[in-house]
Amino acid sequence: MSAIRLLVLGAVRQHGRAHGYQVRNDLEYWGAHEWSNAKPGSIYHALKQMAKQGLLIAHEIAPSTAGGPPRTEYEITGEGTEEFLRLLREALTSYDQQMDVKSAAIGFIVDLPRAEAVTLLKERTRCIGEWRASVTEHYVPEDGPEQLGHIGEIMNLWTHTADAEAEWTLGLIARIEGGAYTFAGEGEPFVGILAEGEENPYASGERHPEDAI
Repeated sequence: MSAIRLLVLGAVRQHGRAHGYQVRNDLEYWGAHEWSNAKPGSIYHALKQMAKQGLLIAHEIAPSTAGGPPRTEYEITGEGTEEFLRLLREALTSYDQQMDVKSAAIGFIVDLPRAEAVTLLKERTRCIGEWRASVTEHYVPEDGPEQLGHIGEIMNLWTHTADAEAEWTLGLIARIEGGAYTFAGEGEPFVGILAEGEENPYASGERHPEDAI
């Protein structure tokens, strides 16, 4: 799964309607340009592609008073919302996702009902345990990595990573079950987007040809 698809759909959904520069600004505000492939070119490409696929609607709005070209604003469709939620659920439950996909999923977890988020995270811990068991069929952690020569260090890394992810996931489940954060249907959500014209303190400063439209 590509994190950029989940990130862009989620950013547009949070705004209701947003132009490319707003989406880019939000993703940089979240630091996604550092931990994912959410670079300007990939953001604008994703917006156009998902509009072609019917996941977004592209609206041309009036040109600026300064005489610039019309901007395109994007709005998520019903099909786009379904795709966003599908990607989010898959990213939360699948252990074998890349770190950028996992990070994007945690960023949008509160878009789900609290009970569903807990259920998905519990499934994630089950998948982690299943994956770890497949590794320990060939490697006994208690015997140390030396049992397989230096290659054993690879499996040692895998088991330690699985244990750390399981511990973190169980901690997150406990915090959510304890009432942390505001989930879908519970009231005003955490606002993690920039208002129109609000300065982004984390902007990369890199310009892109489509920033003007």
